[in-house]
Amino acid sequence: MSAVTVGVVPAGATIRSAGRPRSASQTRSAAQARSAARGASATHGGVRLRLTRRGRVVLTTLAALPLVIAAFAFALNGGGATATDHAGSTTFEHVTVQSGQTLWQLAGEIAPSADPRDVITAIVQLNNLGSGDVQAGEQLAIPAEYTN
Repeated sequence: MSAVTVGVVPAGATIRSAGRPRSASQTRSAAQARSAARGASATHGGVRLRLTRRGRVVLTTLAALPLVIAAFAFALNGGGATATDHAGSTTFEHVTVQSGQTLWQLAGEIAPSADPRDVITAIVQLNNLGSGDVQAGEQLAIPAEYTN
């Protein structure tokens, strides 16, 4: 009487009878058949590429390296302003400050409908004034947005 063993066989595994052991010629012919099957699948594009963890790290690094270099180069150069030899064609109207006149009064005359604080800020920034104090006879450029 013989015993039967039941179990789960993984996919692709070879099932062999437990009865008689294989002879040397049978073992060689089975190995040759497996080798021929591998060679046939290699010629038909069935080769599987197996990467180790180290290989995946190297491959990922090589793939990401151009992106990292491009980002680094952009960060260094980053769309900075480029100097040219063309002079700017922006012209401003100029106003001469009268005796006793303040920036607040000047802002009211230049742009009566605008907020005087905004006008004063624009004049101070355009003329690089350290403070809001002006002297009689001083020439001030008026921002283009407040000219007629």
